[in-house]
Amino acid sequence: MSNASALLSALNSRPGGAAHLLHHAQDPASAPLPPPSSSNPTSGGGDPLSPAVQHGQLVDPWAGGHGSSHLPLSISQSINNPGLPSGVIVSSAAVNAMNGLGSDRQQQGGALSRSETPGLPNGAGGPGGSGQPGQGGKLLLQGGLPLATSSLIQPGSVHGAQAQSENEKVYYLIVDLMNPATREAALLELSKKREQWDDLALVLWHSFGVMSALLQEIVSVYPLLAPPSLTAHASNRVCNALALLQCVASHNDTRSLFLSAHIPLFLYPFLNTTSKTRPFEYLRLTSLGVIGALVKQNDNSDVINFLLSTEIIPLCLRIMETGSELSKTVAIFIVQKILLDEVGLGYICQTYERFYAVGTVLSNMVQQLVETQAVRLLKHVVRCYLRLSDNLRAREALRACLPEPLRDATFSPLLKGDMVTKRCLATLLLNLSDRVEPN
Repeated sequence: MSNASALLSALNSRPGGAAHLLHHAQDPASAPLPPPSSSNPTSGGGDPLSPAVQHGQLVDPWAGGHGSSHLPLSISQSINNPGLPSGVIVSSAAVNAMNGLGSDRQQQGGALSRSETPGLPNGAGGPGGSGQPGQGGKLLLQGGLPLATSSLIQPGSVHGAQAQSENEKVYYLIVDLMNPATREAALLELSKKREQWDDLALVLWHSFGVMSALLQEIVSVYPLLAPPSLTAHASNRVCNALALLQCVASHNDTRSLFLSAHIPLFLYPFLNTTSKTRPFEYLRLTSLGVIGALVKQNDNSDVINFLLSTEIIPLCLRIMETGSELSKTVAIFIVQKILLDEVGLGYICQTYERFYAVGTVLSNMVQQLVETQAVRLLKHVVRCYLRLSDNLRAREALRACLPEPLRDATFSPLLKGDMVTKRCLATLLLNLSDRVEPN
């Protein structure tokens, strides 16, 4: 049984039936095309680090001037150093359950009913189950048609009838995403409770038309980027859609699909904005959160290769230099994760221009930290410098250009009690053959 059939069943079970919603369903042929990674709709034109196409030719974003003034310029409400808030990481049970629905149905010799399925009202447990409602298994919509997954509720978070009601509510909210009239409320509800539902990412990705609806929300605000006219209401709405994309980007079973579809490219125009108003800052912060969810995983070589090939570093460098403290923290976290990968370190240290661009922004951040004393940012800056010192060519350059506040005891009071960061700084100075200042 396909997801499309399940969704039709859900649509027919809603007031007004499926005809009204299907009228608004997007034709796959008319799905929005991702903006090319080289586009820069808000670029000033002469920005040497902005990915841009001028006169039909691709401009090297790393080429050009060497001054910091030429460098181009998240969702998570708190960032527990050194990473971002954790996403929804679960097993592949949902995909397995969905793949096995057709065979289960044939083996049982007939259609599954709600009474045979735990997790929905009147569920008494299916074959092989415990017979207790709300204990997992396949979730079905009205009419006995499967949409996707095993139980969405985290084990032990809710019980009995409440779990049944919450699971059913998820599917109705997914259906509401298909209707422009109900989409905004569904986006808000799903984004607020996305961490309560383990396999929400699988339902979002495998449900017909849902990803297209989320991308419609994103591209709908492109005209408001230049000239800057994004309102707080529009920003909040698109950020709720981005929160669901972050859920998909965080899930082990949908991350590679998310990358293969090049969906992160839809976020690059948001990262390329320069307005410092709250709606734009919130938009950049949330978009960075999606990229941060991708790079947070330990085995992320595919992610790093994708980000390098689409020139994410210049966009992060701009935000690191001019964004809010929270945006700077997420942006430098992304750069740090890229540096931790051997391919990423080699890419940045491959040419003088790339190393100089990264080094200049880090140096400017150190000078700002002397005044702001933002310890969270300082930890990431030290780790970036430490990783750069692992490259022989970069190490030679750092001996001459490492900021003086990192060489002396300027940040000793700020790092008091933070033995991990103090050890990283001491290791950095040893790598550069500098004497470690006594504290």
